[in-house]
Amino acid sequence: MVLKGAFSMWRLGIGACAVAALGLAEGFTFNIASPVAAQDFHAKTAVFVFRTQGCAEPAKAEISGTAEGVVKGARRSVALKIMPMSKAGVYAVNHEWPAEGEWVVNLKGACAGAMAGAIVPIGPKGFVRESAKFFPRPATDAEIDASLKALTTGGDR
Repeated sequence: MVLKGAFSMWRLGIGACAVAALGLAEGFTFNIASPVAAQDFHAKTAVFVFRTQGCAEPAKAEISGTAEGVVKGARRSVALKIMPMSKAGVYAVNHEWPAEGEWVVNLKGACAGAMAGAIVPIGPKGFVRESAKFFPRPATDAEIDASLKALTTGGDR
């Protein structure tokens, strides 16, 4: 009877480890949404909001962002003030770049050694969810340039 109980505890332990491994396999990433999803009045004027996922302590995540654009053929970069919302791990991105040109928002994050990145195209009517790209690391310059090129050729509108 003791042996059977020990075996059951062992199986339970293995099952718990498997579930934990699946959670870790998901990794640290971002999810984007419209400002209303933040359920925070501070986000009402944001272009979009995002939340971190796969971070055990979301309040400790390090998040940054830039708007990367092309204005009259010239490449531009604008540092963004990513605004934390009242719920840990939820952030708003406000429109801090010039109105003219084509723009993408480049998000970077780190949580307990894990990295995340995202490129969110901005179209004439706001962020373009279908064309957003998510990475298990910061986006490369080539990936940002490709997203901008898709916008300037009309591919991401």
